[in-house]
Amino acid sequence: MKNGVYTSLDIGTTSIKVIVSEVLNSQMNVIGVGSERTSGISKGLIVDIDETAQSISKAVNQAEEKAGVAIDSLIVGVPAVNIDIEPFHVSVNISSTNQEVDDDVIKNMVNQIREKKVSSDQALLSMMIEEFIIDGFEDIIDPRKMVGNQIECYGTVLTISKTVLHNIKKSVNNAGYDINDLLFQPKAMSELIHSEDERQFGTIQIDLGGGQTTVSAIHDEQVKFSSIIKEGGDNITKDISVVLNTSLKKAEKIKREVGYGFIDENDLNNDQTVSIDVVGQDQKVQVKESYIAEIIEARIAQIFEKIKTELDEIGALELPGGVILTGGTSAIPRIEELAEAIFEVNVKKYVPDFMGVRYPSFTNGISLVYYKANMDDIHEMMNHYALFNDTSRSQKMVKHQTDEKMQLPVQQKSSTEDNEGTFIDKIKNFLAHFFD
Repeated sequence: MKNGVYTSLDIGTTSIKVIVSEVLNSQMNVIGVGSERTSGISKGLIVDIDETAQSISKAVNQAEEKAGVAIDSLIVGVPAVNIDIEPFHVSVNISSTNQEVDDDVIKNMVNQIREKKVSSDQALLSMMIEEFIIDGFEDIIDPRKMVGNQIECYGTVLTISKTVLHNIKKSVNNAGYDINDLLFQPKAMSELIHSEDERQFGTIQIDLGGGQTTVSAIHDEQVKFSSIIKEGGDNITKDISVVLNTSLKKAEKIKREVGYGFIDENDLNNDQTVSIDVVGQDQKVQVKESYIAEIIEARIAQIFEKIKTELDEIGALELPGGVILTGGTSAIPRIEELAEAIFEVNVKKYVPDFMGVRYPSFTNGISLVYYKANMDDIHEMMNHYALFNDTSRSQKMVKHQTDEKMQLPVQQKSSTEDNEGTFIDKIKNFLAHFFD
């Protein structure tokens, strides 16, 4: 873990969170937090750049004041919206005079990935490396300074809609901040919430947010699949509001204070009542907690059933790591019991264990810092070339960039692209092979 002060930006559907962390001697401490509600984002997509920029600025100012540091650049999380995930294989001849793998060779590999895997409406975001091979020697982690005639690389490539990426960068730049890095949130989260064995053997992670739910399958240290269900905690609040004829503000309070996500016989035998303000009624209405739980359970079950359908299509629920829940909505008590009943696998909940952010809604923000601080140099270099496509490791996306420069350069897919099959087929194949 590299020493330094890191600031992450989590652009969520309902709120924007900023976390400032200091890493010293492999210990990470949160020293500042900012959180600001926003109406500039809908279903994970930025729909109002100015509104989003203002919310970013307010959240950063809060974090600056608490941390006592000046913030000028941010590690920005990229959600799994309009993201394509594909396996890749590239091969490059080593043309340097001493046949040593240098930075130019790595850059050429990234450019080849861009040519083969990025369509005209997409931009290259990052790569997850499985292995390098030099002249047939396998399992190389960092090939630089090694010698050979040919270098190969296997891994997974992430591409993103150019429009989505532009809006993220534009919002951050308009808020007055540089972009230190752009990181895929499900990958960052997997590094924080899973053990090494869980990432290696395979685990499902479900991020239950306010406006949407993100499900990802992790295997061989990589994100093999990621999808978004456009429902989250806000839908639960609206359900309570509609069914009980109470305001959204009161419905949110009811959800947080007395709501739970699973009902059994014991709950019905020990039922309690709560007093609720109802529109059009002079007196408070008495409602059983089990009835509120039924409303909550119905919506969460609907979300989980949609997730299960997607996971069943690729056989991901056979991964031995089970399911890990996190995100703000996972704070609802007993939600993991409902998940176990639906997914029929072991389910556990992740809550960050850092002072000041011990709440699952901060998982994304803290994972961005954790991932960045632990990123090895070869991944950092390749991701830099993916984002910036230049030879200077020090270049940043600065706030004075023009719109034209903020578009990442992409090329049409090559007509000679490897026939690697569909991603769904790849998932099925690796699962079938794993469980043979």
